[in-house]
Amino acid sequence: MTVIENPTVVETPPLAAARGRVLRQLLRNPLGMVGAVLILIVLFVGIFAPLLAPYSPSEVHFATPFQKPGTVGFLLGTDDLGRDIFSRVLYGTRASLEVGALSVLLAVFVGVPLGLLAGYWRSLDVLLSRLSDLLLAFPFIVLAVGLAAINGGGLGNAAIALGIAQVPIMMRVVRAETLRLKESDYVLAANAMHVGSFRILREHILPNSLAPIIVQATVIMPTAVIGEAILSFLGLGILPPAPSLGIMLSDAQQYLLRTAWPGIFPGVALAIICLGFNLFGDALRDALDPKTSR
Repeated sequence: MTVIENPTVVETPPLAAARGRVLRQLLRNPLGMVGAVLILIVLFVGIFAPLLAPYSPSEVHFATPFQKPGTVGFLLGTDDLGRDIFSRVLYGTRASLEVGALSVLLAVFVGVPLGLLAGYWRSLDVLLSRLSDLLLAFPFIVLAVGLAAINGGGLGNAAIALGIAQVPIMMRVVRAETLRLKESDYVLAANAMHVGSFRILREHILPNSLAPIIVQATVIMPTAVIGEAILSFLGLGILPPAPSLGIMLSDAQQYLLRTAWPGIFPGVALAIICLGFNLFGDALRDALDPKTSR
């Protein structure tokens, strides 16, 4: 009598173990930790700006224009209208985060489904890929400026313009991941069992595509923040008297020969926001990539 031994079953690591590996990889990356700290500081400033700001961002003090940093009552000085620079930087950071978050959400909720459809069905791939090629033919900022000029200024319109400009890039990332995953063994087995296509996309391809989607979202965030500053600098983004880092830079350029402080501090705030997300995004990409882990 022949005894058939059971084949060895290789179990995949549980989800908790995978999360622990990613967390350990992040903690071992010093630049990633610096980025995480900067992001936490920026989020704290943006969320609690109304509590941290000593003045309203639009409150003017005509008797105290161009005060230097460290002046009593004005930590970072004042601008040409006597408005407190510290308060305006706090509220401008908050506006930048709002625009960036809305842009990321729009790019994810539009670009991810389009990428899944284009990668899974070749018939749709031709149409959607040509559409993304058309949008990518225009530089990102040119497309955002054009959309903002059509829709008008405002925080919401700026976020929509920047989000739409990022949709083709997110779609390309998800499409490439879908093309790779649909040839994997578990997807082929699901097709052999006549599992529905939308169920395969929902339960197999989309969950395994989350890593590149999250990494791409961390790339979109600083790009959208810079884009918002450029739009506001050109008068196509957030409209005065609402605070914006781009508006502060635009107002300060005509007084650079007299004092540079009104333009330095919003520029530093933009640099901190973008540096934090870029450093953390690079560390997150390395942590989520199994090829870089031992």
